[in-house]
Amino acid sequence: MTDSTFFVVVLLAGITLVAGGLGLALLISPKSLNFQKGEPYECGLPTHGTSWMQFRVGYYLYAILFLMFDVEIIFLFPWATIVRSLGMTGLASILIFIAILSLGLAYAWKKGVLEWKSEISK
Repeated sequence: MTDSTFFVVVLLAGITLVAGGLGLALLISPKSLNFQKGEPYECGLPTHGTSWMQFRVGYYLYAILFLMFDVEIIFLFPWATIVRSLGMTGLASILIFIAILSLGLAYAWKKGVLEWKSEISK
C-alpha cells in the first residue's frame, strides 16, 4: 500500500467515523423543545441585565498570560524529547527562551496583572 493510498484510507475512515457518530447521536438523542433551553444559564440562577456587559481588562490579561505559559509548555515538550542530541546549543537556546518568558512574567507581576480583584456588584 502506497503512502497516498494509506492517507486516503485513513482520511475516509476518519470522515466516516465522525459522520457516523454525529448521525447516531442525532438519531438516538432525546428531543424536547423547551423555552428554557434557549435561555442563558449561569450557576443555576437567572441572569440579571443583559449579557452584553464590559469586563475588566484584567480578565483578558490573565487569560493572555495563561495562554502564553501554555504555549511555553507546548514548546518545551519537543525540546525535552531531543535534549541530548542538541547539546549545549539546545540548552542555551531554551535557557534564553525561558529567560524571555520570565522577564514577561516579572513585568506582568510588577504591573499588578496577577492580582485578582473581585468586584461584587448588586
